[in-house]
Amino acid sequence: MSGTDSFDPDRIKCVVWDLDGTLWDEIAVESATDALPTPRAGTLAAIDALAALGVLSSIASRSAPSVLDRLEAVPALRSRFLAPQVSWQDKSESLRTIAKDLGIAVDALLLVDDSPYERAEVEALLPGVRTLAPEDVPALLAAFEGREVTPESRERVRRYRTEETRRAEGERFQGSREEFLRWCDMRLTVGAATPGELPRALELAARTHRLNSSGLTPDRLRELAAAQGHEVYTARMTDRFGEYGVIGAALVDRTAPARWSVPLLALSCRVAGRGAAAAFLFRLMRRAREQGAEEFRVTLRPTDANLEMRILLRQAGLRRADDPGAGAAADSAALGRSLHDELPEPPDWLRVTEREDAEA
Repeated sequence: MSGTDSFDPDRIKCVVWDLDGTLWDEIAVESATDALPTPRAGTLAAIDALAALGVLSSIASRSAPSVLDRLEAVPALRSRFLAPQVSWQDKSESLRTIAKDLGIAVDALLLVDDSPYERAEVEALLPGVRTLAPEDVPALLAAFEGREVTPESRERVRRYRTEETRRAEGERFQGSREEFLRWCDMRLTVGAATPGELPRALELAARTHRLNSSGLTPDRLRELAAAQGHEVYTARMTDRFGEYGVIGAALVDRTAPARWSVPLLALSCRVAGRGAAAAFLFRLMRRAREQGAEEFRVTLRPTDANLEMRILLRQAGLRRADDPGAGAAADSAALGRSLHDELPEPPDWLRVTEREDAEA
């Protein structure tokens, strides 16, 4: 999908930049010295502006891998890019690698490339990925104007850099995956959302897809959160490498007697595979039982992207119930379970506390 028509900035988590003819004018491998060509000032300014909005940047260039080695020698430039790919492989393969390394969906990427051929190759093999020519970058920036920028958004680039360090440590770690996760000393804190956390909850509703139960819109979430009998819960996470910030949000509907219903459960893809989604869900279930609820329900709207969430809900013992409730999408279902039965426990490498306990 090329151009900026019907552009949805909430879907874009990372802009991937070509090098020759896009980031700079010259062809790097044809340089007479080891010095890289001078980057275009306007492109660097655009990358920095996107970073301030919480949008990551990466590189996909069909060139000699030695160009990436030369880029590593320029820290001020290299630090702007996460999971850069420089090789002779197709751009579509580079984008798949970037998405995998960042832990995001491929269609959360946007490619900026001066070559119509490269843009067409990506559009053909990755139909969900939008592509732009360099001259379309001002329109890209304009599409982000007016968006609320949360503290998590401003910290996103730094946190993904921390994730690169975390991943590198995991590759060097001498032991099992579970031993590494335990060594990371991960802690999850769950509690009612503070006023300052609500914008982040809205952001998670809009921007998460893999770990999103219902795709509830931010406007609808805001409306329901203000309704009587409804409450938003959030989850924060830390480990030995630093803070993840608010990584999860859940809207809880307590209007039905003896039942907690969750019209939305959404978590950042940055915590996929670490047990945080399960731990957040299990803590909500336990809290519901402690407050007298007998049944726990989650609204599920199946999509191509949220298979991981659907598996989690099934593993938590939730099965299809009756209608999902007022305001739910037509293709949504209600999954429920009794709270009288034994509840699942979070993974033993993740310490989970209530916010009230953490602040005591």
